[in-house]
Amino acid sequence: MTFPTMMPAPRAILFDLDGTLADTAPDLAAAVNWLRTQRGLEPTPYEVLRPTASAGARGMIGAAFGLAPGDEGYEELRLQWFDRYQSAMSDLTTLFEGVAELLLEIEQAGMAWGIVTNKPARFTDPLLPQIGLAHAGCIVSGDTTGFSKPHPAPLLEGARRLGLAPEHCWYVGDDLRDIEAGRAAGMVTVACAWGYCGAIEPSTWGADYLLDTPSHLLETLRAIGEAARQAAA
Repeated sequence: MTFPTMMPAPRAILFDLDGTLADTAPDLAAAVNWLRTQRGLEPTPYEVLRPTASAGARGMIGAAFGLAPGDEGYEELRLQWFDRYQSAMSDLTTLFEGVAELLLEIEQAGMAWGIVTNKPARFTDPLLPQIGLAHAGCIVSGDTTGFSKPHPAPLLEGARRLGLAPEHCWYVGDDLRDIEAGRAAGMVTVACAWGYCGAIEPSTWGADYLLDTPSHLLETLRAIGEAARQAAA
């Protein structure tokens, strides 16, 4: 857990979804392994698939089948994976430990929070009510703006929907592109080491904060709030 010079208190916190608020990897992995078993192949070990979860179909199909966008057979697998995942999105998915408490305290402190994800609305819209996140102040999916992260447009749209300037928002995510998008949008960035994180070490992403658990984010917000109260006293 790393702390920079204390940042101003945010008015809103925007979160990535997969690997940040929700542990969706078990259902994502189950869908791609279903594709393998349908082809008479052994399931890919979960520990191989989990780090790729934030990359969606590209990551899962790459890890399970060794195919990338543009390769022969990739698009067929991608569409089949979408269909299978949509049929069982919340069987194994849970919020990460401490997330529910974090969001509750954010709300009680008078801050807004929202979700900005690269996950298409086809999945986001039905999944969020099933895992208790439908009350987010804004929900921006991967196809909401026509751009996806690391482009800043989805984050800027999230801030717009909350009625806030981007500089009053923090963005929290578990992938390098989350931090790149947050910086490009002019937001304070938080890399969450509790997520999937991919192959690149989060300490090299250049985030303003690198935190180990949702509870550490809560502790950080409390410390900033207390510092602000003392400065105003």
